[in-house]
Amino acid sequence: MSLYAIGDLHLHFQSQLKAPGQLHDRVWKNHEEKFGKICEKLITPEDTLVLVGDHSWGKNRAECEKDLAYIEALPGRKVLTRGNHDMFWDANKTERLNKEFAGRLTFLQNNYVPYGDIALVGTKGYTFEGPFWIDGRGRVVDWDEAAFEHAKKLVERELDRLRTSFEAARKDGFREYIMFLHYPPTNILEEESGFTRMAEEYGVKRVIYAHCHGQTRFHDSLMGEVRGVTYDLVSGDFRKWVPLKVME
Repeated sequence: MSLYAIGDLHLHFQSQLKAPGQLHDRVWKNHEEKFGKICEKLITPEDTLVLVGDHSWGKNRAECEKDLAYIEALPGRKVLTRGNHDMFWDANKTERLNKEFAGRLTFLQNNYVPYGDIALVGTKGYTFEGPFWIDGRGRVVDWDEAAFEHAKKLVERELDRLRTSFEAARKDGFREYIMFLHYPPTNILEEESGFTRMAEEYGVKRVIYAHCHGQTRFHDSLMGEVRGVTYDLVSGDFRKWVPLKVME
């Protein structure tokens, strides 16, 4: 039994939404077929695959049916977290999705998923991504204060949801956790955030996140061990469609 993670599949079997330029790079060509074949070779029915947000370009549930069917057909137990593009997943309807897809897909928000003696906890997350103003030497010298204040509110909401996930697991006796976010735990200006502090508060050893696409974005946030916590980026294009083996 192994635990794998990857994010940002950005499936579009039905959606007509035009993907941004960064999703037209060569690595995205036929990525659904590549990823499916890799999973068939790598993942067994006993394994767990966590898909860390941005599953579909569909703007509603009807445009996501084939995308969700594709995910459902992948081997292993599938656990999904919300991404910023997952319009089919209303934040208040997670319980409804879990009932509808019981035994097929598990949706992780305001709850947890057991993995042996470890609880998988997570939420979409959020971080301030600008706009920033850069000087001639590439240094950030200012940013949009209104956007920053709005981002702070969204961060607090996501921190509340993440704490709900942790506390649900703790109430049931779990003391070891792996934390999943869609957004990176920090932005390019931060060395720590509410998400990193919460990970340290609960003694998390591993934080898995996605969202960062393209060579210029792969190092926007923490990677490797920082203050006793290991941070891993698992965006599909960064991983070249090979899920990260988080643990056996």
